[in-house]
Amino acid sequence: MSALPKHLEFAPPPPKGTASSVFAALVVHALLIVALTAGIQWKQDNSVSVEAELWSAVPMAAAPALVEVETPPPPPPPAPKLEPAPKPVVKAPELPAPNRDADIALAKKRKIEEEKKLQDALKAEERRKEEVKKEAEKKAKAKIEEDKRKLEAKKEEERKDKERQEKEKQKERAEKERKDKEAKKQQAQKDSKAAADEAKKLDAIRKENMKRIEGLAGASGNENATGNAMKSSGPSDSYGGRIRARVKPNITFDPSAISGNPAAEVEVRCAPDGTIVSKKLVKSSGNSAWDNAVLKAIDKTEILPRDTDGRVHSPLLLVFKPND
Repeated sequence: MSALPKHLEFAPPPPKGTASSVFAALVVHALLIVALTAGIQWKQDNSVSVEAELWSAVPMAAAPALVEVETPPPPPPPAPKLEPAPKPVVKAPELPAPNRDADIALAKKRKIEEEKKLQDALKAEERRKEEVKKEAEKKAKAKIEEDKRKLEAKKEEERKDKERQEKEKQKERAEKERKDKEAKKQQAQKDSKAAADEAKKLDAIRKENMKRIEGLAGASGNENATGNAMKSSGPSDSYGGRIRARVKPNITFDPSAISGNPAAEVEVRCAPDGTIVSKKLVKSSGNSAWDNAVLKAIDKTEILPRDTDGRVHSPLLLVFKPND
């Protein structure tokens, strides 16, 4: 078999058995020709007898003979009997001698046609594979484009979700800040209102004490007193020192831990026997540790001493400084 073209180099091999089939066909044809030749007699018989008789193409009458003696004319000769013409011998047609070159040429032609058909089939298969490959590549490319489009759409959706979430967070932060400001404002208003109410309450208590003291008969002031009331409404000059002397030992605080000498003002309410009923930090010293130490010391004191006149003043505004 002739070598295939380069583009069919990697094509599947042709089916086996073509050469053996062609050879078997040639052998069968040769045997058939030999059998036919043996059944024909090739001797020629040239001894064929042919007879021919000449006749005139146009019948002519004979002229009368000269009459010298009146003699009856001789009778005409009898007409010759025509014999039938022999039938020609029909010979059997001579079979042509076997032509091996023609068979070989025919076999080569068939082989070439088969190779051509095989090549055409291979080419058609190659074209089909190429079309299938192109279709697969086209589908793969379309799928890649579709996946890319879906990915971009997903990223865009995620970006929008992120922006929406960020806006919601900003809105929540702004709302929280607004609420915090509103709460602080309300708390400040409450604190200011409470402070104003407390101040009014203390002022009312003072006024009530003044009225109560003014209503007492007799003056109780000493010879150096400068007041015009019948009796002193406030505590004596030594009463504050006595209270500080009672409370200060209960204060647990290191004065060196604070700079300066800030004052913590505490309002204390007592029962008639001096038992501390309540306490309240009216003004902070600015140091929560000192404020807490003072309040705890008041709790430990529990009972305040009586004044020189035997009374326990309530409410009392006590001032404590760490370095006093």
